[in-house]
Amino acid sequence: MNIQWQTLRRGVNVARNMGWRYMAFRSVYELQRKSGRLKKNFPQAPPFRRYLSLEEWKALPVRFFFRDREDITVPKQRLPSLAERYQQIRRGQFTFFSGPVLDLSADGNWLRNPDTGYEYDADQHWTLINDYSREAGDIKFVWEKARFAYLYDIIRYDYHFGEDCAAYVFDEILSWINANKVNCGPHYKCSQEISLRVLNWTFALFYYRNSPVLTPEVFDRIQYAIYWQLHHVYENIHFSRIAVRNNHAITETLALYLGGLLYPSLPGAAKWKTAGRYWFEEEVAYQVYADGSFLQFSTNYHRVVVQLLTWALRLAALNGEQWAAVIKEQARLSVIFLRACMHDHNGWLPNYGANDGALFFRLNEQHYRDYRPQLQALAALLKMDLGFPEQYEDMYWYGESNGSRVAPALEPGKACYAFPAGGYYVCREPETLTFLRCGNHRDRPSQADNLHLDIWHKGENLLLDAGSYKYNTDEATLRYFMGTTSHNTVMLGDYDQMEKGPRFIWYNWTQCEGATLYETAEEYIWEGTITAFRQVARNIRHFRRVRKKKDAPLWIVEDQLINKPAAMLMHQLWHTAAPERLQWHCRDKAGNILQALERPGRHAPLYGIMEESREIIFTTAGDKITTEISIKESI
Repeated sequence: MNIQWQTLRRGVNVARNMGWRYMAFRSVYELQRKSGRLKKNFPQAPPFRRYLSLEEWKALPVRFFFRDREDITVPKQRLPSLAERYQQIRRGQFTFFSGPVLDLSADGNWLRNPDTGYEYDADQHWTLINDYSREAGDIKFVWEKARFAYLYDIIRYDYHFGEDCAAYVFDEILSWINANKVNCGPHYKCSQEISLRVLNWTFALFYYRNSPVLTPEVFDRIQYAIYWQLHHVYENIHFSRIAVRNNHAITETLALYLGGLLYPSLPGAAKWKTAGRYWFEEEVAYQVYADGSFLQFSTNYHRVVVQLLTWALRLAALNGEQWAAVIKEQARLSVIFLRACMHDHNGWLPNYGANDGALFFRLNEQHYRDYRPQLQALAALLKMDLGFPEQYEDMYWYGESNGSRVAPALEPGKACYAFPAGGYYVCREPETLTFLRCGNHRDRPSQADNLHLDIWHKGENLLLDAGSYKYNTDEATLRYFMGTTSHNTVMLGDYDQMEKGPRFIWYNWTQCEGATLYETAEEYIWEGTITAFRQVARNIRHFRRVRKKKDAPLWIVEDQLINKPAAMLMHQLWHTAAPERLQWHCRDKAGNILQALERPGRHAPLYGIMEESREIIFTTAGDKITTEISIKESI
């Protein structure tokens, strides 16, 4: 009876958090999937048909970022790093998630997981594929190459080094088409992956538009695959718009709009375009909050949206179309938010929130964690000044020159930035960046990381967020990276701030009860309170105050658990990859000195890569801990 009551309680909690519309949709969707009714909308391996000929496509009155290879005006640079990455790809070595390089030279199997060796059934309908199988491993390892994001490295090498790579590019695309029957196997499981594949193929088609390698026969097979992939996205779009509702929905609705715009002769194109436009505007308006922050509480997933907004604004303008005003406004606010969170030394942002390594359209040689190229490309369209002189390649590929800038993204001399809708607070100084989160959750959180504090000094992330590592790994590792343990905040005993459910589900979401950021003559001061640990007791509050001394690397952090159960221990957690750079002075409520427990920790600077860090933990039986953190200058 106790287990039944707990299950009912959790179900009600999910319904309260996610809404009854979500619950109803998921229930009906799963019923249709298990009964086989869902399969009827997605025919397996339909017979070939030419929906659009090469000649007809070339004659279409539509504009892309460029007309063809000869139309591009990107300043040419024979960069050694690009040449090395090109040679790496040709050897069968591919960069996964912007981090680890996996050697696929011995096996070009599109259906095998290179991380586990598991091979998916090429004939199995996509509705029967389990994307969270322990045996198969993380399905993202199968999806990653099939996004075809590596085509940007090939195309850029082709352009900068003057070596025609058309045959290789189309051989790769046809290889995927040959191995993946329509609506079968893992590559039809996720509509966002399908959408990205279509967009990336489209980029290649326009670049090699006049190549002799792009024969009518090659185009025939590609247009058939594009049609059925967009058909799939349209038929399954409500799963992303209702059950997922995050960057997946923005990607897919934009793909429908652009599919209809750029391939208007395909059956259903007008329907895709009209619906995709409406849904895209609706998703951006909902998902980008009024202060420019993003509903996924993830800096990297917000950059994903920035890239999609760049495609949306530029391609619509080139084709004489205009979005609702909300698109440009939310794009502008997004640029301001992400620029405020950026460390000026290197363009990096805190590794905050879920981070799967996504960088959809890589058009530069900067590090994956450097957000400047993508923000600059969108800012150029919006005539915004980001405050750094470098000009990156992305902007030129989109056909936008670095013309006059009207509005600065940041206010000159301003140090304190508050984004209360998302719950972010940033203190910017020439040598330091202090990033805090104290937010409400109207939308699903993926990590239990409220009141996390990130500290940067001279470009170095000294107090860091551990990142994500993998979305499908052993339970203990998932719990560590998704939970409170890997963040710079407080735990009560062994409890996370929220109660963990299956997959990405959390119960009893933390909520902000108030937060403020202000300054005095000598300090910047931030204060915030959240509800937390409701699985322990309903009335527990976590209050945090951070005092930052002006123009000095010194922070004083006060944490108090209000209504803390007397028998439970309070732990203040810190994570760093450079413990030798930090000094700690910690006291409890009575003024007693607390000794640090230092132990090995883990962090994932990139998806799929785990590195050692250090955890610094202060513990008290009381309800308050005050810690002074200072930075030693590097030797």
